[in-house]
Amino acid sequence: MSNLVLHNYYRSSTSYRVRIALEMKGLSYTYVPHHLRHGEHLEPAYLAVNPQGLVPALVLDDGTLLTQSLAIIEYLDETVPEPPLLPKDALGRARVRMLAQMIACDIHPVNNLRVLTSLRTLFGAGDEDVVNWFRHWVNEGFQPLEKLLASSPGTGTFCHGDTPGLADICLAAQVTNNARFGVDMAPYPEISRIHAACMALPAFQRAAPQNQIDAE
Repeated sequence: MSNLVLHNYYRSSTSYRVRIALEMKGLSYTYVPHHLRHGEHLEPAYLAVNPQGLVPALVLDDGTLLTQSLAIIEYLDETVPEPPLLPKDALGRARVRMLAQMIACDIHPVNNLRVLTSLRTLFGAGDEDVVNWFRHWVNEGFQPLEKLLASSPGTGTFCHGDTPGLADICLAAQVTNNARFGVDMAPYPEISRIHAACMALPAFQRAAPQNQIDAE
């Protein structure tokens, strides 16, 4: 797989997910940044690439467009099977997808930039209101996630066993994003332990927001 182009933003947690997967698979790609806070993702040139105007977007060598981070990651996993990001057994795959979607579907969508911006523009929310909103929805998702991870025999060094996968990718990106909003991680020792294990890996480090060309 060659000539991949990743449209993304260094601080976007969904972009971070895809960068981690690309790094884990050992795939090179062209990094195209779009500054979300400057509205670059809404400019005509990018909308011509991705009509949804969101990041990440992965363009394959034949021009095919893929959007939505989980769809992109599963495509990469199916086309470049090593190292695997999902277990071989059906129950294991279901568990990993469950954990990943608790973050990707239940926490992230209500805390992404366009929602936080709408809180300000439509409802007059101030900085403190936005921070409290973000923390609230993280806690709503992390409380059950912590219990599931801490109580399951399927949890190992990582979310599922002793190798990182899709759930760990989502967890690491979310915890990294939490830091910008001062989320208290003390109630989540299992999540914190897994996050530390992820961040000890070169792929997660290379993909980290602070190590991207558009980092500020």
